[in-house]
Amino acid sequence: MQLFDQFVPPVLVLGLGNILLGDDGVGPALLREVHRLYAGVPTVECVDGGTQGMSLLGYLAGREALVILDAFAGGRNPGAVSVLEGAEVLGCGVTRSTTAHEGNAGELLAAAQLLDGLPERIFLVGVEPERVRTELGLSQRVTSAFPAALMRACGVVERALSELKVHRVA
Repeated sequence: MQLFDQFVPPVLVLGLGNILLGDDGVGPALLREVHRLYAGVPTVECVDGGTQGMSLLGYLAGREALVILDAFAGGRNPGAVSVLEGAEVLGCGVTRSTTAHEGNAGELLAAAQLLDGLPERIFLVGVEPERVRTELGLSQRVTSAFPAALMRACGVVERALSELKVHRVA
């Protein structure tokens, strides 16, 4: 018998990407800053999903909102920041065929949807990569876009909190 249910923060911010592949590491880099800004906010959990793929499925359980931070090749200029939500995120597949991920965000979301474990609100804050190849660090164009991407990410987190009518502070 379980005496206490473990509290699951309703908003999950999930940084995806491989820091060893240049601009593919923008998701984890953004996550570090979002985590710094939301540390101590009990309604937001930040998880560095790196390249864990399908093993992240358990993190989605019990969430009301999911904010994915990732490199997103949408055919725009390098450094362009995109914010997708709901069906847009599910429809784009969020694939990353140039990396050695166990699975990609699209597969993770499809599996969660199949298992009826997909959060009601889903967002993707993506930055168009310039270079996805073996190297450390972000390209200059992605680095220049970083402040705007961080602002957009925080805006999405705040929107999720507002829509869920949960308080930002403890």
